[in-house]
Amino acid sequence: MGRLFLVSLEGKIYSCKHCHTHLALSDDIISKSFYCKHGKAYLFNKVLWPIYFIFFCSVNVSVGLEDDRMMTSGLHTVCDVFCVCCGSIVGWKYEVAHEKTQKYKEGKIVLERFKLTGPDGSRYWLTQDTSISGSDPDDV
Repeated sequence: MGRLFLVSLEGKIYSCKHCHTHLALSDDIISKSFYCKHGKAYLFNKVLWPIYFIFFCSVNVSVGLEDDRMMTSGLHTVCDVFCVCCGSIVGWKYEVAHEKTQKYKEGKIVLERFKLTGPDGSRYWLTQDTSISGSDPDDV
């Protein structure tokens, strides 16, 4: 498999809740108005990709195969996003937005809050009040 190189971040960090690998900075959040099957999700401008993709502004995650998915805001081509350390699916990346009004999402990543540890060490827990309604909202 090879040697795993992880990058440590400084500042307000969102980490994988399973292995605590650094994934993203709170400063890179574009919207907290997204939803997934586990509740809240955050749209990030950038997340950390493996070091050999550093010119894409990222490390510590990998992406799966492209898949067309019908979401609340229309059809999107997306890839699942995985933590490189433990392999957990932590969100998805928008590759193609098929509707003109959704083009701003292309190249952006959504991380599911339920799968993260927050900057203050907090975790997001599902409650009976959690609305499990689909993928993403139309508004940002």
